[in-house]
Amino acid sequence: MSDTPPDRLCVNPKSPFHDEDLLSRGIGIRFNGKERTNVEEYCVSEGWIRVAAGRAVDRKGNAVTLKLKGAVEPYFKDV
Repeated sequence: MSDTPPDRLCVNPKSPFHDEDLLSRGIGIRFNGKERTNVEEYCVSEGWIRVAAGRAVDRKGNAVTLKLKGAVEPYFKDV
């Protein structure tokens, strides 16, 4: 495996950017210099993360997310 996390990754299994092997390895996200633990999806090249908006869900039961823009730094926790 590579020591660099992918450019884009999502925790939702329905997403085309979902990768169970990488998620089980453990990925941490530093957003604008702060450690974030509630990230649902991220994209380094576009500079954004998606976080859950409280406990709100849409009519299909999916979490409502907010898109935050800034500096995204993913890393593997087990390294």
